[in-house]
Amino acid sequence: MILENGVVRTMDAALPVQRALAIAGERVAGGVGVHETALASPEVVDLRGRCVVPGFTDSHVHFPTWAVAQQEVRLEDTRSVDEALARVADALGGVRVGGWLRGRGWRSAEWSPALDPTKEQLDAITGEVPTALMARDSHSVWLNSAALARANGDLFVRGGVVEVDERGEPTGILREESCWSFRDRYIEVSDDEYVGAMREGVKLANTRGVTSVHDKDGWLGALRFWQRLGVDTLRVWQSLPADKASDLEALEIRSGLGSQFLRVGYLKAFMDGTLGSQTARMLDGSGVEITSREELVEMIRRAARAGFPVAVHAIGDLANRQALDAFEETREEWQPVGLRHRIEHAQIVAEEDVPRFARLGVAASVQFSHAPSDRDLADRFWAGRTQRAYAFRSLWESGAVVVNGSDAPIEELDPLAGVCAGVLRTLDERPAWHPEQTLTVEQALAATTVNPAWLAGDERRRGKLVPGHLADLVVLDRDPVSCPPEELPQVRVVSTMVGGRWVHDPPPWD
Repeated sequence: MILENGVVRTMDAALPVQRALAIAGERVAGGVGVHETALASPEVVDLRGRCVVPGFTDSHVHFPTWAVAQQEVRLEDTRSVDEALARVADALGGVRVGGWLRGRGWRSAEWSPALDPTKEQLDAITGEVPTALMARDSHSVWLNSAALARANGDLFVRGGVVEVDERGEPTGILREESCWSFRDRYIEVSDDEYVGAMREGVKLANTRGVTSVHDKDGWLGALRFWQRLGVDTLRVWQSLPADKASDLEALEIRSGLGSQFLRVGYLKAFMDGTLGSQTARMLDGSGVEITSREELVEMIRRAARAGFPVAVHAIGDLANRQALDAFEETREEWQPVGLRHRIEHAQIVAEEDVPRFARLGVAASVQFSHAPSDRDLADRFWAGRTQRAYAFRSLWESGAVVVNGSDAPIEELDPLAGVCAGVLRTLDERPAWHPEQTLTVEQALAATTVNPAWLAGDERRRGKLVPGHLADLVVLDRDPVSCPPEELPQVRVVSTMVGGRWVHDPPPWD
């Protein structure tokens, strides 16, 4: 197959732009004009000026959770608790007898008035229907009394927060480990529901140019969901919980085990909470410690013995510093075996810690969409410190490997929206937020194509459109690099190919 008469952004510095691309089987065959005579009756696709780029990787997505969330009550754009309650009321009729009403996306700090909701407000609407509404950051949950009753008062766990009223009674808000413990023990989602939702989610991801994901839902058992699904249009680099390191070592399972579409990849740990829940661990002493520096050191050591890189969630500046400290203390154990560790989010980093990512060889796994989405909360909760927040350009220019993800369902799984956020730093008519931290389109694309492939150890077969690499690619309706910046939000995915096979809207196109 030859794609011709367009702009091919190879993402390879040696030959960054071509007018055509030859594909043989599942791989890029080489430059047109040299190799097309070796192809038996090649199919020719006229791009008509469209742009081809490597397939997009979402480097931080909770895929099963995101997929199921497409069918839940969505509260992301609610402006008050009353608006959120109205959506809950509208959804009650769809709850099966004995089932849960589930939703997500509320962020009380953005409501007017900005007050945390309570179980009593939900009780008045939901009655005896157990109701669980995850916050937008997935680090807090809002429960009604029927849901709380499932725990029989057993709500607090280490690293968790149970909000209480003036009488000492739970308000219905659980945060961090208390939130997750309750979710895992009581909120019911069947394997069949996950797999069915993921089947539709893969199709939706393909329509958005996604050819690979780094999934974060290892704690949920996502590996078994993917195995049941038998995915063959999306390449999955799967996380597992960090506390599984010893089991993996005993079984002699190493990172990379699997097929070309599903591989066991890395271990996931948490240092702290989030900005939205005000539980990010900060140098001023605020926030919630989920994993201490000393505990992370031991996790990294166990992971190194098992042959696994570690991805550690760190939002606050203290959490990021202590994560970097732990990687530095253990580097003699993991650097010789070439493990590619990562810090997830790195939302606010002390200036003196920024160069440490590159110096240690720890990737910054960030979410470009979080910067403009979180700007108002950051200005409120991190006032006077936001010049160090979402510092994507500073990290890039320091030499760090920067990869981009969505954190879906916190943000939507949409790589082009992430590229826009990284370049424009705004989602509305307001000027760019901290424009000194904007990236170029080329950098944002590299963080969504080239760098994630390297982080998964796939740099020799994915991430660029060069001979011998897998033909995972996206056709766009225009060239995002050369179009005016104000047009970036209008760039659209036309078609998606995985391994030389069209998986979304094959040609010809209108």
